[in-house]
Amino acid sequence: MAPQHRRVRTRAMAVGAAAFVVSAALAAGPAAGAVRAEGSTPALPGPTEPAARAVPTPTVPTPDFSVPPIPAVPDVPAVPEVPVLHRPTPTAPTAPTLPPQAGDVPAFGAFLASDERGVARMEELSRWLGGAELRVGHTYLPGNRWSDIEGDIRFLESWARWRNADEDRMFVLNVPMQERNEAGVSDEEVRRLLRRGAAGEFDHHFRALAERLVDLKVPDTIVVLGWEMNGVTYTHRCGPDPQAWKRYWNRIVTTMRAVPGQKFRFDFTPSRGRDAVPWTECYPGDDTVDIVGMDSYDQPSGMSFDEQVKEPYGLRAHVDFAKAHGKPISYAEWGLFRNGDNPEYMRRMLAWMEEHRPLYNTVTDYCPHGVWQCDDNPESSRVYRDTLYGRTHDAGPGTGPDVTPAPSAPAGELPTENCSPLDLGRWVEYWLGGKLCVRFDWWSRSR
Repeated sequence: MAPQHRRVRTRAMAVGAAAFVVSAALAAGPAAGAVRAEGSTPALPGPTEPAARAVPTPTVPTPDFSVPPIPAVPDVPAVPEVPVLHRPTPTAPTAPTLPPQAGDVPAFGAFLASDERGVARMEELSRWLGGAELRVGHTYLPGNRWSDIEGDIRFLESWARWRNADEDRMFVLNVPMQERNEAGVSDEEVRRLLRRGAAGEFDHHFRALAERLVDLKVPDTIVVLGWEMNGVTYTHRCGPDPQAWKRYWNRIVTTMRAVPGQKFRFDFTPSRGRDAVPWTECYPGDDTVDIVGMDSYDQPSGMSFDEQVKEPYGLRAHVDFAKAHGKPISYAEWGLFRNGDNPEYMRRMLAWMEEHRPLYNTVTDYCPHGVWQCDDNPESSRVYRDTLYGRTHDAGPGTGPDVTPAPSAPAGELPTENCSPLDLGRWVEYWLGGKLCVRFDWWSRSR
């Protein structure tokens, strides 16, 4: 997972500035003006979460897109109007980017934070998507100590409750294969650790994890074991000894499957492309792999989506490999990265998944990858939201129950004439729900 940038914003200053500007606007006329706010912006992740930044809680109500918007109050001679400039990103879509599909909709979700905050944000993200059904919850076990890998983590309880609240939900858990998993361990030491694992030295840690998941009543967890093993980031990487790595994977799966009550599915998930070693050299065999996944970000710089499809060990090779082995595919991690706000990538990746129907996908939703908690990618955010707005298990995009898209003003245009916009700053506008503008013809209209 890629590094992130943290920024601290002060909610109180934003709300105070908003109140000051609104008061000034109303003081300019003989009667109170009307302010309308529409839409919401992505929540901000928390400073202590390595994969997300803090999410502010807006003080303005989140619009309910399940009912038609209330029409603007007609002009009243004695009352000046202070309209709002609608922002394009949070407005409801008027049409889906992709055509609706018949039958079941592929399960999707997002990584929003590892701990309880990620659980709470699932409902918020669903609201932002017009009530779309987020069937996939995704989190990671830390890889600092073996106790982490054994599941001795309190937030697993919160995720288990989320999973069990609806039988159609999926719980996806990334599980490291080694402690000190991001400590920069040398290839020589990794090789020794892989061989110790292949000999069964670490079996008891994974037995403890399996028992913990069964006790939490999430025995059908999808386990993304040793992800991105074809790279150089993690201590559980494959490159130093692929044969030992495969034997070690097989021991872990066999150990966890031996726990009574388990129904685990194991997801073999390399990163896209060749990376340090071809990921096909790490494939441990059909008997212990249930899903062939791929982590696929928009990288490297300058690479088009077509090149991501066609490159060696790329998206096309992934789909073909899974088909040859009779396995479903997944995209446990995907999102923007080296090419910035790239709506073309977002359109093409969503269309790719619509075509190839992965068992599940979860976008990595923090900067620089994300579309809801990251405000650096407004155009890609618009594409993602328009495509998945109102999508449910049995309905295509934009066709969910009681979904009535709200009208929006074209980007950059004022909703009314003779209206002067006020530049309040983006974070004041966040709390107001849009830009404000003041009509300067109120005096003549009020006489």
